[in-house]
Amino acid sequence: MSELDPEDLKIITLARSARARTGAAEGAAVRDTDGRTYAATTVALPSLALTALQAAVAAAVSSGAEGLEAAAVVTEAGAVDADSVAAVRDLAAGAPVLRADASGALVETV
Repeated sequence: MSELDPEDLKIITLARSARARTGAAEGAAVRDTDGRTYAATTVALPSLALTALQAAVAAAVSSGAEGLEAAAVVTEAGAVDADSVAAVRDLAAGAPVLRADASGALVETV
């Protein structure tokens, strides 16, 4: 596997940090087309449920992002769920979604 771009490593690190800070099952981060980053974890409230990636995309959109360059999810799950990928695709059809394990090692690019 080739080395990751430093900016992609940054969003994996942000996703990993968010996950570790809260003890959530997943952490995610996105980078918008202006280079700003947004990190989030899984939201599981009685009245609101979002995957970590959906929450990161929501944070980006609520901050005015009009597009995404890349997204990262740190998870032990075997895949990034379809709803999470769909949230990214709503803003960027071709943006890579990086799935990393808890150590931050890249497992796959969706």
